[in-house]
Amino acid sequence: MPFPVSVRHVRAPLAFAALLLAGVALAQDASHPTSPATPATAWHADVSGMANATDNAGRRAHLRERLDAAGMPAQSQSFKHGERVGENLIANVSGDAAQPLLLIGAHSDRVSEGRGATDNASGSAVALALAERFREKPLQHHRVQVAFWDLEEEGLRGAAAYIADKREKPALYVNFDVFGWGDSLWMMTPDDSHPLVASSRDAAQAHGLQITAGKQYPPTDHLAFLKAEWPAVSYSLVGADEIPSILAVFEGRKPDSMPKVMRVIHSPEDTADHVDADAAAKGIDAVEAAIRAWDARG
Repeated sequence: MPFPVSVRHVRAPLAFAALLLAGVALAQDASHPTSPATPATAWHADVSGMANATDNAGRRAHLRERLDAAGMPAQSQSFKHGERVGENLIANVSGDAAQPLLLIGAHSDRVSEGRGATDNASGSAVALALAERFREKPLQHHRVQVAFWDLEEEGLRGAAAYIADKREKPALYVNFDVFGWGDSLWMMTPDDSHPLVASSRDAAQAHGLQITAGKQYPPTDHLAFLKAEWPAVSYSLVGADEIPSILAVFEGRKPDSMPKVMRVIHSPEDTADHVDADAAAKGIDAVEAAIRAWDARG
């Protein structure tokens, strides 16, 4: 339908004004660009992405999508445990085939209660963040792979399946489990003279963190490697004041007060609301620095 003459005469000036306003808006947007993701927000987005998944397959789907986007497509390793079928995800990160293997990893599965944010979307997000960093800037002396284990909550089954399949034995496996808040890196190591322990102490101090290193530690995937006599360590990030109480619980003793981690994991409280992205980002920086210092020693 043709416009009346009176409307037609005012339409062109209004359109021109609209274009001018749009140009101003674009200029304002350009002068205030969207802030890029920080290490803390990126880590929290991965924790939330896994926690929001309806099941363990959805958690793996989030990891697979992120690995694909980072140029590290995941290989699937299926395995059986009784009537259950599990699936590990393993991806090449960086390095030459002739270099010794550094394997980093975390379990991606959760129990039915809660959303599995602290246990263990937090550790999976750390392993993913480190993989991206080692992809962007490879280590000098080690090839890197990243693994996400399934059915850890049913007895470390995914890590055990990797070993039983006679996959490549790493020069070192570095595990992450419960890396959600606090001021202290908690490092499990069967050998406190290992060079990574010294570099972890230095890195923790440089990043304003405390560190506890030793053999005592709640069970997680590194134990499957140690049982096979494969070298392995594991990191958590918790409050330094929680560690004695956590050990008391796992030793069957009643602590003076229940530590936060024991109140959160395996409960409806295990949601992304309880994690501290800024603390986790500091912990990731410290672990990256420790691994790079260890690697630089050759």
